[in-house]
Amino acid sequence: MTEQGAWRLALPLALAQAAFFLAPLLLLAATSFATDENLGSLSLAAWADVLGDAFHLQAVLNTLRLGAVTVLATLLLAVPLALLHLVAGPGLRRLILLAAILPLLTSVVVRTFAWIVILGREGVINSALLSTGAIAAPIPLLQTEHGLVLALTQIEMPLMLLPLIAALRRIDPALLDASSALGASLARTLRKVVLPMALPGLLAGCTLVFASASTAFISQSVIGGGRLAYLPMLVWQQAMVVFNWPLAAALALTLMGSVLTVAAALSMLGRRAAHA
Repeated sequence: MTEQGAWRLALPLALAQAAFFLAPLLLLAATSFATDENLGSLSLAAWADVLGDAFHLQAVLNTLRLGAVTVLATLLLAVPLALLHLVAGPGLRRLILLAAILPLLTSVVVRTFAWIVILGREGVINSALLSTGAIAAPIPLLQTEHGLVLALTQIEMPLMLLPLIAALRRIDPALLDASSALGASLARTLRKVVLPMALPGLLAGCTLVFASASTAFISQSVIGGGRLAYLPMLVWQQAMVVFNWPLAAALALTLMGSVLTVAAALSMLGRRAAHA
């Protein structure tokens, strides 16, 4: 196929991207520099409010921290499950895949409201801890960051586990046998053979989980409530409650820029590790 023919095939996709992504993004950027939603005049007031206000800067940090902590929590669970999937038999592998895919078949709204029942003062977790005598009184889990991280870990788990399983499945078993035959311990084999080859899937999972957890408006608003300030909630409040469209646009662009920056950093880390 000639280069001109390839461009013709790509033209519909390019036009769709320009119409449905680039144009709204440019409109959003223009709104962030306006004094009102009518774009009557330009001003830096919205960006000064975002970058110069301690509350908004703290919301940016809270959002980034939430994404990072959720990534770490999902890693702690997904890595052992992926390694178990690597060495398990066919039946157990199907069971692990079913457990990974099953949450994707349920609406995120349903899963989020289910976590309200689990995390409530009379929910499953508090009832179990009270019955064992581990605690004397119910501990607050709703409208707290650790409760939100717990829920997001389960909700985002498939985004970490599935890429990691796919990466591990591409490892030639002969490499593991060779490492063992050469006297390498299990820990050394994992560190020197498995981890480098699974790194692309690991970074892909980290990127997906971070982006999804940082922008999880439903989970943040329902489980986190109004006590926790995250950028998705602030964008909704400014756009739909206060009707401050320039500030909402600036906050939305800040959220997108923060997530893209982390994604680019993870991608750069992967490229450096591949060339190391």
